[in-house]
Amino acid sequence: MSGKGRSRPARVEDVHDLAVAMPHVSVTYGSGDNPIYQVGGKSFIFFRTPRPDAVDPETGERYQDVIVFWVASEAEKQALVQDQGSPFFTTPHFDGHLSVLVRGSRINELTRQELAEQVQDAWLSRASARRAKAWLSEHL
Repeated sequence: MSGKGRSRPARVEDVHDLAVAMPHVSVTYGSGDNPIYQVGGKSFIFFRTPRPDAVDPETGERYQDVIVFWVASEAEKQALVQDQGSPFFTTPHFDGHLSVLVRGSRINELTRQELAEQVQDAWLSRASARRAKAWLSEHL
């Protein structure tokens, strides 16, 4: 892919395309027909239904476009959510859960390449050690 395509703003469709491009991925559908991307039966990205813990601070309305990405560690989670320039966030509901949230409406604050790295990291955090090692040996 050209450098230009890699650095363009990310789109929600890219989440789907990048997730299914990872090896051994299956897609199931949760409530509201929201896609859940899994590797070896473990979710690594899912599109969340509106919940009372993720709301607009001004209107109190539930966010309709929250996407959950697994992360490898609490340190990685904190690095993503504490960066004021990052579109990633968390809520108390996800305390102790190795995941971060991002609104689809803010995904364009990431480049497609940054999103690709986040999808890959999410996949790696949930894939079996054997699958992760095989993928890393091909891509590093």
